[in-house]
Order: sequence, then C-alpha cells, then structure tokens
Amino acid sequence: MVLQWPLAPIPPPKSFSPAQLCSSTFFFRFRKQRFVVFNFSKSSPPLLDDASRDLHAIPLPSDPLQASPAVGTEITNQFIQGVCRNLQTEAVAFEYYQKAKELPVFRPDRRTLKLLTRSLVKSKQWSSISALVDDLRFFGVVPDRCTCARLIGSCIRARKFKLAEALLGVLESKKGSAAAISAFSAAMCGYNQLHMYNCTVSAYERMTAAGLSPNASCCRWILEAYREMGETEKVVALFLEYESKESKASSESVEIYSILCDSLGRSGRAFEALRYFREMEAQGLSPNTAIYASLMSSFAGIREAEIVEDLFQEALAKGMARDNAMLMKLVLMFVDVGQLEKTLAVVQAMRKMEIRVSDCILCTIINGFARKRGLRSAVAAYGQLLSEGCEPGQVTYASIINVYCRLGLPRMAESTFAEMVDKGFDKCVVAYSNMISMYGKMGKVKDAMRLLAKMKEKGCKPNVWVYNSLLDIHGRLMNLRQVEKLWQEMERRQIAPDKVSYTSIISAYSKARRIDECINFFEEFKENGGKVDRAMAGIMVGVFSKGSRLDELIKLLQDIEFEGTGLDARLHESALNALRDAGLQVHMNRFQKSFVLKEDKTL
Repeated sequence: MVLQWPLAPIPPPKSFSPAQLCSSTFFFRFRKQRFVVFNFSKSSPPLLDDASRDLHAIPLPSDPLQASPAVGTEITNQFIQGVCRNLQTEAVAFEYYQKAKELPVFRPDRRTLKLLTRSLVKSKQWSSISALVDDLRFFGVVPDRCTCARLIGSCIRARKFKLAEALLGVLESKKGSAAAISAFSAAMCGYNQLHMYNCTVSAYERMTAAGLSPNASCCRWILEAYREMGETEKVVALFLEYESKESKASSESVEIYSILCDSLGRSGRAFEALRYFREMEAQGLSPNTAIYASLMSSFAGIREAEIVEDLFQEALAKGMARDNAMLMKLVLMFVDVGQLEKTLAVVQAMRKMEIRVSDCILCTIINGFARKRGLRSAVAAYGQLLSEGCEPGQVTYASIINVYCRLGLPRMAESTFAEMVDKGFDKCVVAYSNMISMYGKMGKVKDAMRLLAKMKEKGCKPNVWVYNSLLDIHGRLMNLRQVEKLWQEMERRQIAPDKVSYTSIISAYSKARRIDECINFFEEFKENGGKVDRAMAGIMVGVFSKGSRLDELIKLLQDIEFEGTGLDARLHESALNALRDAGLQVHMNRFQKSFVLKEDKTL
C-alpha cells in the first residue's frame, strides 16, 4: 500500500535524473531534515514507474513518529522490514513496530520478528526484547529456528536468564516445532559454557515434560552436563535411550560417543569405553582426536602401557595424535612405569608430525631419567632431545642446570645458564638458586653474591631457597655479619624462613659459640610451629652441651623421645658426653635406655 505522509510546502527542490535512481529503491537525501528508505519489489506498479521519471526529494518531518499516518494508511510488515534493513533507520524499527501494534489488523510475520530480533540483540535492547517475547505469546507467532536459537544463546551469554526462561516458556507450547527444539538445544549449550550444569538438566527435563523430542544436539549437551557432574550412569542410560531412538547417524554422533567414552574413562571404566569406541568404528563413524586423547588418558591412568601404545600407534597412523595434554599424560605414564626410552619415541613422533614439544614434556623426561636412571642418564637424554631439534624452555633449563650442579659440572652449568639468560629466561628463581648453591659448595662466595645482585637487577625476587643457600655459604665461613644482613633482608622482604633457614643460622651462631642467639632462634622456630628433625636436634645438642645448659638439653631429649626423632651415632655420642661431663649418671642411663641409635641413611 502506498504511504501518504502529510507534506509541508517546500521550495522547488532539485530534481534527479533517472540514472541517479535505482529501479527498486528510492533514496532520500539527509540534510537538515531526516529521510527514510523505502524498499519495493522489482515489479513496481505502473503508477510508481511513471512517477519515478520526475521524482523529487521528498522531505519528512524531523521526527517521523511525531506525525501520525494519514487516515487509511497502515504500517505494514514490509515497511518495518525495510526500516530494519537500513542501517540509518534500524534504530527506530522497534518504535514503528510498537505503532503498528496499535492497528487492529496488524499481525507480525516471522520475517519481521526475525529482523526485529536481530536488530534488538545487536543493540542489546533487553527491555524491548522482553516486550517482544510477550508479543510472541500474544500473537502466537515465533521467528525461525535459527533466530530463536541465537536469541536464547544471546540472553544466556548476557546473563539474562529470566528472559531466556520466558522465551522457552513461549516455545515449549509449540510441540513438534523445530524452533522450540533448537531453542532448548541453544539454552543447554549456553548453560554448559557457563558451567551451569544443573540448569542444563532443568532445561532438558522441562523440554521432555513439554512433549518435545530431543534431537542429537540436545542429547550431546545433556550428556556433557552429566559427564561434568560425574553422573556416569546417567550418561550411559541417556546414551542407550538415544541410540534406541536414532536409526541413522548424525553429525553429532561422534561427539556423543566422545562424551560417553570420556565419561566412562573418568570413572575408571576404560575397557568399557574402549568397547563403545570399537562399536562406533563398526558403524562406520570416524573417530576424532578427542576420543583418542580420552582413551589414551584413561588407560594411562590405570598404567595399561601396552593398550596405550597400541592406541597411540593407531592415532599416529590416522594423524590424530596431536593433543598436547594427551601426549603429556603419555609421557608421564611411560616415566611412571619405567619405560623411559618410549618417552623419547613420543618426542620423535611429535617432531615428525611437526608438533612443538612443550617445555613441560621436555622437563618431565629430564626429571624422569634423573629419578629412574640417574643424573648422567638425564644428561644423555637431554643431549638426545637437543639432537631432535627440541627447544628447551625455562623449566627444562632449570632442571638440567640442577643436574649439572649435582654432578659437580660447573662449566656445563654456567654455559647452560648463560644460554638460558640469552634466550630471555632471566627471571627463573630455581635456576638462580641452583647456581648460587653450587657456587657456595665450591667456595666461590663472590660469584654467588654477584649472581644475587644480577638476579635483583633483572627484577627477579629471591625466594627462601636462595636465602637458604646464602645463609649456608656465609654460615660455613662464620661470616656472621653477612648472615645477619641476609636475615634482616628476609624480614624486610617478608620472606618467611623455613626449617632450613633456622638450621643454617643456628649452625652459624653455634660455630661462633654465641649460645644465646642460638637458643633465641631455636625458641622462635618452635613458636612458629617448627618440628625438630635430626639435623636441628643434633645442632641443639651441641649448643646446649657447649653452654652447659643441662636443663634445656634434658628437655630437648625428652621432646625427641616424645616425637620419635632418632639420633645418628655422632649426635648420640655428643649427648652422652654432655651428660657425662655434667655428672648426670642417672640421665645417662635413662638416655641409653630410651634412645635407640638410628643409622643415618642419607649419608
């Protein structure tokens, strides 16, 4: 129907040539006054074709909504759709729609609702969307299924849960409607993305109670929710129910099997998961990377190395062994079962597939060889990894530096440390701690302090390990001034000392025969909840013996007896000598009866 807007008298306007006009669209220029775009079909009536030859720019009121249409004029669905399609007038489309609702003959169609929904969601007009949802219930018309699904998903992502539930309430009455099923599927997907699995279950139960038949997507999301909730039995039951109803495989079938296998694997039912996996293959469905990753992780968890290796080779042949988390679990399993050579084989396979070997995998292999085969085997494994073209990261560098330090290979440690710093890994506290400790054992105090200064310069904050190494270095040299300075620095940086810290500083003061300081630090250690071990007990036996603190010595021995701490031969003899020199024969006899000499297995 042709719109007849009331026109005001205007000066003679500038006319347009027919070449400036499109046969299907009239463009109105925007100057001081606003114009709208009218879209008509290509088969325009003859009246419009004749009028287009001498068409002039028609000005509209500054606010079109201030002027009501002339008598007999209606705002149609086509008009609202045209306003929605134009970016310059899209913002007022919903206002035109509100005006149209006042007309008794107006009823929105699905396309109008689709375009309005798209516009309102884009501009996040949630109050208008809420009004539109009420209109859907009133008119009994809903947009297409894609629009409904997008609207539900947008509401949930924006945390407009009540609005989403209201829309589901409108749609659940549309039994057999594809839009309703798609909307519930989108709702369950959105809830899963927000980890609101109970809401997913509620949506599924609401859907089935309304008589709607869940499709494959709905089945996928509800299975995923129950898997994350640890409800493996419900996952299996719903899968069997879905399988009995679906005769043909869908695009979601592989994902559904993947969730089923993963859920079974998580609950320790790896062999049952493998059976369903083979059943899926028998149906002609091609497995994806996620299924192989889940199965290998499940069998790695129960240390079924042979099955894991078979699955790994099968995945390699299909090009599906590309999940780094799965490969990491594979390496961990081979380390735990002692098959360390196979960890190197995993790395070789990753290099062939051009998969980057992560720093975590490399350091796991290095530490595994060091723990299972010894330090020199770890050095050999590191060399083989480098020959494969692997690039070590900060954690791997720290691990191999620790190995070099423990082997007493300072040159190798220094060169590796320099390489690590050159690559930008200059803030690794563990590497600094290992290097400082190595310098201390070698008596290179200046090198240790120089490295500490460099560490601070790089903005790397020393931790308690670094300070423990420095306390031990200066304590052995009886450099008490530096020991006190380090302790004060720890307090200033609010670094809490641990048992090793107290042992080092008490040992330093003990060598200098500063008994009162030793006892003060020992009392502070116990007040902070510290438990006396053999090293601390041995030092304090010497302290109390040197200071003739017999009462404290006897109490210490009683505490050791109560806590079950054993003394080695040297400390056992030291305590006996202290009691003998004090003439406490009774306590000597009790000590010999109460304390069993324990061999120091750490030596």
